Amino acid sequence: MPTRTTPWPAGTPCWIDLGTPDPDAARSFYAAVLGWTYRDTGPDSGGYLFCLTDGHEAAGLGPQQDPADPPRWTTYFATDDADATAARVTAAGGTVLAPPMDVGPAGRMAIVADPQGSPFGLWQAGATTGVQVFNEPGALAWNEAAVDDPAAAQEFYTAVFGFTWEEIPDAGGYSTFATGDRPLGGLGGVVEGLPRGWSNAFSVADTDEAVRAVETGGGKVLMPAEDTPYGRVAVVTDPWGAAFTVMQEPAG
Repeated sequence: MPTRTTPWPAGTPCWIDLGTPDPDAARSFYAAVLGWTYRDTGPDSGGYLFCLTDGHEAAGLGPQQDPADPPRWTTYFATDDADATAARVTAAGGTVLAPPMDVGPAGRMAIVADPQGSPFGLWQAGATTGVQVFNEPGALAWNEAAVDDPAAAQEFYTAVFGFTWEEIPDAGGYSTFATGDRPLGGLGGVVEGLPRGWSNAFSVADTDEAVRAVETGGGKVLMPAEDTPYGRVAVVTDPWGAAFTVMQEPAG
């Protein structure tokens, strides 16, 4: 099982969490779809839960903070200095939605948005280093953004995180980003009917079974399961409209 308990390198998508209007029902939904168990972080956490895969922290789940903000999964990028990274966001034309703040001993965070309005988080690790398990059923497998102007977005994210880019052949202008020699995520244009902004893919053992669990639990299918060079993939939403992808590794 791929696991990690030390801080992720700066620029890596290192954490995801969900703000939802019904945390109790969301717990049941995601337990059925992704097999999660949960750990309550105590009475001072505002109802925030750690979502666990085989006992390892895979994501966070908590009450929706702003009723005007749609329920969504938020991607957080690792940073060694949340304040300096937030300043780069502003300098590159983005917006700081929630200024850097300490989250007890867990770490320091900020919520920002790129110039095209796609929100994302910054995470400076303390006791919470980010996801502890990845590329394993029930865990994070990939993060990507869908934007109206991919070229402008690449300029922004390069200015903020120092990303380099590699366009994927025959993928409609989709590119992966990296800070070293290993792709960290992807970015491309908006596809009609699919989510805008940052989204995340969870690894699953069986995509079709996960889709059935989504539908049984009251979620919706935005893109039916299909085979790709990267595995069998479907895009779905939970019952409150938060979109995510489920991805089964290719056979063999």
